[in-house]
Amino acid sequence: MDEVIVTGTRSTARTVTTSLAPIDVLSAEELQKSGKQSTRDLIATFVPSANVSNSGAGASFAFKTVSLRGLSGDQTLLLVNGKRRHNTAVLFVNGTTQNGQSPPDLDLIPSAAIERIEVLRDGASAQYGSDALAGVINIILKEGAEGGALTALAGLTGKGDGETAQASANAGFGFGDTGYLNLTLDARTTNHTDRGYKTPNQTQLYFPVNGQPDPREASANRETSHPGQPQVQLYSLGFNTGADVGDLSFYAFGTVSSRNSAAYLTFRNPNSLNNNVSVYPDGYTPRLFLKDRDYQVAAGVRGRDLLSFNWDLSTTYGSNEVGYYENSLNASLGPQSPTYFYLGTLTFDEWTTNFDLNREFEVGLAKPLFLAMGLEYRDDTFAIEAGELASYVNGGYRAPVGAPLAGQVTQGGSQGVTGFPPFAAGEFSRDNKSAYINVEQAITDNFEVSLAGRYESYSDFGETTTGKVSARWEPIRNFAVRGTVSSGFRAPSLQQQHYGSSSTIGVSFPTGTVLYPVQLLPPDNPAAIALGAKPLEPESSTSYSLGFVSRPLPGLSLTLDVYQIEIKDRIMQSATLGPNTVVSNALASQGLNPQQAVFYYANAADTTTQGVDFVGDYAMTVGDGRLRFTFTANYTKNEFDRITAPPPELAAAGLVLVDRIKIGDFTVGTPRDKEILSVNWVQDRLDVTARFTRFGEITQRVANPLNDETVSPTLIVDLDASVDLTERLRLTVGANNLFDVYPDTIRPANRGNPPFSFWNQYAPWGISGGFYYTRLAWTF
Repeated sequence: MDEVIVTGTRSTARTVTTSLAPIDVLSAEELQKSGKQSTRDLIATFVPSANVSNSGAGASFAFKTVSLRGLSGDQTLLLVNGKRRHNTAVLFVNGTTQNGQSPPDLDLIPSAAIERIEVLRDGASAQYGSDALAGVINIILKEGAEGGALTALAGLTGKGDGETAQASANAGFGFGDTGYLNLTLDARTTNHTDRGYKTPNQTQLYFPVNGQPDPREASANRETSHPGQPQVQLYSLGFNTGADVGDLSFYAFGTVSSRNSAAYLTFRNPNSLNNNVSVYPDGYTPRLFLKDRDYQVAAGVRGRDLLSFNWDLSTTYGSNEVGYYENSLNASLGPQSPTYFYLGTLTFDEWTTNFDLNREFEVGLAKPLFLAMGLEYRDDTFAIEAGELASYVNGGYRAPVGAPLAGQVTQGGSQGVTGFPPFAAGEFSRDNKSAYINVEQAITDNFEVSLAGRYESYSDFGETTTGKVSARWEPIRNFAVRGTVSSGFRAPSLQQQHYGSSSTIGVSFPTGTVLYPVQLLPPDNPAAIALGAKPLEPESSTSYSLGFVSRPLPGLSLTLDVYQIEIKDRIMQSATLGPNTVVSNALASQGLNPQQAVFYYANAADTTTQGVDFVGDYAMTVGDGRLRFTFTANYTKNEFDRITAPPPELAAAGLVLVDRIKIGDFTVGTPRDKEILSVNWVQDRLDVTARFTRFGEITQRVANPLNDETVSPTLIVDLDASVDLTERLRLTVGANNLFDVYPDTIRPANRGNPPFSFWNQYAPWGISGGFYYTRLAWTF
């Protein structure tokens, strides 16, 4: 609790307990001990208000989003060594609750390169810029000039799949008198987990022809859908280097990552409009492949005595490129259809340059006044490259006379995820200029305040100003009160403004869930405009927090923070619109398949999020060992203050912009409460940690209220035990979800036809069950 932090303050002498806002610090030791396979999952494990969205259909399967304090993943800012991290090129769509986001991908930062993670649970737009409505995650990289570690992990799930192998190497090197270079290599391969529908349903017709059964029904393979974690191969390199030259300090750091991932989509029946029996006589399950190439490089120089100011000049360039490929079929091309498609490529580039200044002034108060200020310039570019012709074209094929579904129009484009057509392709960019000032002042020995202000100018959204006021008062030794009031601003991402795609997903109708083609339209697409879409506007927020910090006994620390976050003009994914005549006409007018449903992004609501965070930590000595208890808890409630009325185009068609499904996803689609109790015992060479995480109830709303689903309150137990075989060699065995707990199953009406879902994917702990692993680590 006394560790010096660098997040939430520009000063260099602030600790967790003296911070004016709540900060969680996750150490390298915690990173190494946990069996979590990603930094994102680790944050969700230790931070009470952090939750992970584990599901996404179509291209969203490849990465998960992490949210703080009930807000979206892209409303939390990610920093690496205090410098802004670029976002992913992919727009997370077709998921459960975290739709419409393109946050930075935490998986692409090698965990073995991380010294610690600082999580600021407080609005910080005025301090760090837009996207920090919920808080900031700052990843601090290792900078040791000597020593290192070699680590190997192997594990699998309770059902014997999801085999995982991970190896990492970290080493520090010194050069010159002050130079250091810290390098990390990380490689991980994870196999697919299959949690599909395993109960054969002999009444389900897989080969229906005008409602008549086919003799093949008796022997048809009905285990055709394979939901679960994707297959992933990930290779990452991280570096952190620096050296002093005279009065100047030069530094650079970065990461380079390559990730190939694959997942099965939903089964297509043999005799259906999206199949051709001459190509796939027994139907097929599309398989989507993503090739992710990512890098970030930052370089800078620090100095002193620039008009008595300390200064820091840096520039950071990051890029994320994702190529889409698919094993599938374009039924509209008939028997000549390819079965492998290139769907296109998404690219997001971000170049950020900062100049920061800080110094102290003696003003005759308890401590010197600390002043920080700076400038930032950022340039963002998002590009969509069209796929091959066969991936999106409608070839107009009709089944011949005598064939199943003879004469009917087959579906165009590759099935599962359709390729990006030329009209969706393009390059889109914008720049942003900003300036900030931050003042921290101890008025007395037990009362201090902080003021921050930021001016931003976007090339596409104009100017805005945000501010933050923080205070901390310690009326009694070891008991303090802290609070903040801040305003925030988040411009729509380029992905939200320009990304468009077509895929076939499970859509909830009053009669049940059906596999149906859905088109995501950018807000500026003429078809979207015909359905009432308008250009996206920025989100603005006002945040309030009040906290209490106490250290009543040696070894015991307690914090309690209450918060309220009000967001105006919140960007949300619309309801799934259609099938409907008005929707079909709008699509047909632009040459798009009229037999689809539609959604787009809109400033759909004003919302209020209220919550409480509690963190308690107690360490004690037991004999020759040490026992530590950590209890964290969060309660979060999301409410709508205003829902945008459907535009006239939708109202005339009897459609709404935000339906009960989207309302439910926001208000009850994540656990309202989450509690974590960790017990760590260390004695001699043995280190054992047991973690008990309870997730509160979740409700999945569907089109028919009678078919709403519930994920019951659930306790997940993690356990790891480490033993030092030698002074340098440590063996760990452990389990994430020790008792192999699964979420509730869903109703038959919501499983799809054929069934493509069985376990409820709204569960934050996922549907793959327990993961059991062993790790060997050698330090040098």
